[in-house]
Amino acid sequence: MMRNDQTETSSALIAQIRKLLGHQFNVRNDQQSFNEIDRNIREMVEFRGTNLWVLMFAIIIASIGLNVNSAAVIIGAMLISPLMGPIMGIGYGVAINDVDLIKKSFKSISFAVMISLFSATLYFLITPLSEARSELLARTTPTIWDVLIALFGGLAGILATTRKEKSNVVPGVAIATALMPPLCTAGYGLASGHLAFFFGAFYLFFINMVFIALATVLFITYLNPPHKQFVDASTERRVRNTIAGLVLITVLPSIYLAYNMVTDAAFNSRAQTFLRQELNFEKTLRSQEVINPQSRQIEVTLIGDPVPDTEIKDVEKRLKYYNLDQAKLVIHQSSNPQLDIASLKTSLLSDLYSASLKTSEERDKRIKELEVELAQNKASQPDTQSIAQELKTQYPQVVDMALMKTVLWKSEGNHSELILLAYLTSKQAISAPDKAKIIAWLKIRTRMDHVRLIATQS
Repeated sequence: MMRNDQTETSSALIAQIRKLLGHQFNVRNDQQSFNEIDRNIREMVEFRGTNLWVLMFAIIIASIGLNVNSAAVIIGAMLISPLMGPIMGIGYGVAINDVDLIKKSFKSISFAVMISLFSATLYFLITPLSEARSELLARTTPTIWDVLIALFGGLAGILATTRKEKSNVVPGVAIATALMPPLCTAGYGLASGHLAFFFGAFYLFFINMVFIALATVLFITYLNPPHKQFVDASTERRVRNTIAGLVLITVLPSIYLAYNMVTDAAFNSRAQTFLRQELNFEKTLRSQEVINPQSRQIEVTLIGDPVPDTEIKDVEKRLKYYNLDQAKLVIHQSSNPQLDIASLKTSLLSDLYSASLKTSEERDKRIKELEVELAQNKASQPDTQSIAQELKTQYPQVVDMALMKTVLWKSEGNHSELILLAYLTSKQAISAPDKAKIIAWLKIRTRMDHVRLIATQS
């Protein structure tokens, strides 16, 4: 009896948890009607007129951003890119079995890709900046993480598209999945003749396109809107198999590239640890280290007293303790200590020159900053000569005058204020009414609210 009561209690608790989670994660509460979803996605598929011009402008902006290595410019281009529409159209068409929509979306995205490649290639052909910067190189080696970004970004994008209230999710997806920069990088590859750049970047775009479309298929299938019926079951099966094959072909190379990237990073980390802990000699220093994960080679240049071959062999034997069994350790050292010392001197002189050059550049920069500050300070000070001459025409007894903007601190209230401090000497004493007139005139003449006048007799 007690066991039955416990079972009923557990079942009730599980039911409550499921109800709570179902309520919290329900995506149908703010969902548009299926007719509105259908109309919105079909409108995004169209690629003509305004959309086409916006695409070309966005491609040029993104190309400039890659060219000058500006992440902010690239993000701006991604925000205005209209490439998401046709890709979602493909996924939506597959989900509802609409062959005509799939064909229309493919035509739109194919045309958009051709226009994008043409615009980017044309830009990189005429730009005087031909160096491949870091923002551009980052789009040439896609991995499995790009697949995950495209999949989850696509899920977020189609979820936002089907909502009644629009949010900033779609622009965020456009930034995260980065459809524009890979096409621009592919254009750079065509313009510069670097086909590896072209294929790597275009593969990244293809990954994004396939998995955004796949995410759309999955989510729309979950929502289960009205479907069109295939003519026969074999056609439906062929479409499904084609999608599965396309996904598999797309994802496999990215897994391979990701595996290589992870193994290379792990090799580099283990090699660094090995060098730091094992290649420490009393009278010999490591002057240069080159770690090549591809060839599994660790190359080191030593300076100072030569290390005996027996000791180097002992070091090589310890590679296995760092999981570097297949690594090859190459050590360069001279049998002539004097030569090594000369190399050390050259290296030190080079470092000193570089440090001196950097210091000189920083000093020149600071001098320019101070010159600007001095010019600004000079410009903010009153024209003492002109003001003194004008005042002398009113008061001929004035002999000399000094004017300066400064900060006056007041103990009462513990605050400061900007004032004009005027100091003048005259042949005859200046009366109190004349001092008041001079102060009022100086306020108007210099546009200062606070003026302090100190007048003395010569």
